[in-house]
This record gives sequence, structure tokens and C-alpha cells, in this order.
Amino acid sequence: MFNVAVAQSGGPTAAINASLAGVFSGAEKCPEVDEIFGSENGIEGILNNRLFNLRNIIMDEHDKQLLMKTPSTILGSCRYKLKDFSEDEEPYRKVLETFNRHNIRAFFYIGGNDSMDTVMKLDGYFKAKGVDIKVVGVPKTIDNDVTETDHTPGFGSAAKYVATSLQEIIRDSRVYSIPSVTIVEIMGREAGWLAAASCVLRANGEPAPHMIYLPESDFSLEKYLNDVKEAQHRYKAVIVAVSEGVKCESTDEFSSELTDAFGHKYLSGIGKYLEKYTAAHIGCKVRSIELNVMQRCSSHIASLTDINEAERIGRAAVSAALEYGKSGVMMIFRRISNNPYRVEIDTADIAKIANQEKKFPREWINSEGNNVTIDALNYFLPLIQGEPEIEYRNGIPVHFRLNQ
Repeated sequence: MFNVAVAQSGGPTAAINASLAGVFSGAEKCPEVDEIFGSENGIEGILNNRLFNLRNIIMDEHDKQLLMKTPSTILGSCRYKLKDFSEDEEPYRKVLETFNRHNIRAFFYIGGNDSMDTVMKLDGYFKAKGVDIKVVGVPKTIDNDVTETDHTPGFGSAAKYVATSLQEIIRDSRVYSIPSVTIVEIMGREAGWLAAASCVLRANGEPAPHMIYLPESDFSLEKYLNDVKEAQHRYKAVIVAVSEGVKCESTDEFSSELTDAFGHKYLSGIGKYLEKYTAAHIGCKVRSIELNVMQRCSSHIASLTDINEAERIGRAAVSAALEYGKSGVMMIFRRISNNPYRVEIDTADIAKIANQEKKFPREWINSEGNNVTIDALNYFLPLIQGEPEIEYRNGIPVHFRLNQ
């Protein structure tokens, strides 16, 4: 008999707890596994020996179902970057000490491409020391920018929220007779997947957003202004979707010099900048809207496909480690077809994933650089299908909470 551990890292999503439920369910069904430990605040909890037994927390099937539909990370998160063990071995010794103290022989880390750096480094250290502890990554991020996998759990629900919010903004913007421009800033630091997903409104005959600007396309303020003026010839209320990571050679207003632990710059509001620029150059009503953190945890309009796949890939991670002996890998989706939508779950070498970014395909951006193609629509649509049954109390969705 041995124990396993699981932790969550990076930004929250509407589906990351579904992956946790999947890991728990997979480990629960394994006869060799005794205790299933959760680590508080990602790798930091292991470094500081802050583990708790999930069997004492997730008590029955109702708990699992509620956990799957609860947004954010119930175990807490972190953005902690391990140095290479050749530079500083002390954190690795602490991790190994914690694992040995609790007889942990498999560790599952749910996170994005930065979190996969931790998976890669821990696996490398254990192998270098001849320690048999399996380390497997489980992907998650609303940014959909993790390489090797067709898509990431959390993205479908965020995309569904973004598209729904855009549709409601469109309805609001069209009530007045005066011309207007509404700019909606959407998350996506280096890759424009989430902003691009607003194109799914076309499937219901909605022409807006009329322009979609992504970090992967060339952007200039002059071209942007011309695009808006052209759209105004056809539409009274012009809607613009813009990724927060869009860059422009003529201004450095869009980013900050502040960075996180992995060296990523904090961004500082392209939507507000474009609002002021548009108002100054086109004399009409202009508004900017930043969807902000609501994109990450809006479980009230989650994608059932996303939630179910997140749980499946969590369970598959346990099977990969304990049945097939895999380590130093991340679980991935391979898409078989769009219609009917089919995916299979596989593994990929963590060295091909850690610290990498999957960009939105340039061939899915139109020749004008201000919108996306039908290929993008066909890719996105299956990921936002279905609605989970939400439990309500006093008119409010019920969430699974560790600290009542």
C-alpha cells in the first residue's frame, strides 16, 4: 500500500476542481492506494508539509458532483517557480522529505504550462536520484495555450462565458439610436484563443463582434481606426473584441514592467486605451469593458463538455501513473473529429510542454488581421456544448468549500 498526492496551481478556472475530482475518483478505485492527500497552495504546501487527507473531505458522490461544478481551486494555488536542482537542491529535498514522510509514490499536478515546469523538474530530480515517485501533469488554463494538447480543461467554460457576455453586451449596445463603439477586452497574455472564441456567436447568426484582434496578428492604431470607420457604414453599434495581449509598435501603453514569478509581464488595459483613442478620433459614444477575472470562474454558465472532460483527464492521469508506470508526462487530448466531436486522451513528454506556449494559428486569422475564419468556429463550437445541472440554495449556486 502507498499514498498519492494532488495539487492545483496557476490561475483558477471553472473546471480545475473537476480534474481534482477525477484524480480523487481514479485513486479511490485503485486498491493499492491508501490515502489521497491534497496539498495546500500547490507545490508550496508540499514544501511546507501542508497536506490533508481528501478522503476526510470528499465524503460521498454528492460531494464529488458538487466539487466538479465548483469554480476555482479548493486546495488553493500558487505561482512558485522551482530553480533547477543543480542551482538549489534544498526545495527538492523538502519535497522528497514530505513525500517519504507520507509514503507518497505518485504526485499529480493540475496546472498550466508554467506548472508543467514543476512537473518536469521534480520528475528529473527523482530520476536523477533513483527515486521511484511518479509525477504526472494534468492540464488546465483558460488561455488554451498549452502545447501538445488539442485544448485545455477550463478553456471551454471560459469561452462560453466570453461569448455569452459578448452577446449580452451586443443586446445592450443596440437599444439607442446614436452610433456607438464598444470595446471588450478579453484575457490572453500571449495567445488570443479566448478572444477568438467570441466568433462562436456566428453560429447563431450574430454578426458581432465585428472585429476580433489577437496577439498573433499585426495590429496598428491606424488600421484599427479604419476598421471601425468601415464597420460604422454597416452597423450602428460596432462591437470590438480585443485580446489583452495585443501589441502595437507605436505605443508601449499596453504592458507593465512588473512581472510574475515566471517572468510574465502584467498587462495594463488595452481596452481603456482604445476607448480613449477611439473617442478622440471618431466623435461618437465609446465604451470599453474589461471582463477581467469573471472569465475564469463563471461556473453558472460552464460548458458541460469542459467539466466532463476535465474529470476524465484527471482520472486518466491516475491510470497513466499507477497502471502504466508513466512519469514526466502531461495528459493530453487528441481530437479525432469535429462533427461528431470525438477526442481521445493520451500522454505527452513534459519536456515538450513546460514553459512553451501554443499560439492561435495564423491560418485561422483573416487576411485583414481583424477577425477569424470558419476553421476557428468549427474548432471552438464543440468545446462549449452542454450545461451542467447546478444546485441552488436561496437562489444562489452552491459551491463546495473547505472552510465553511
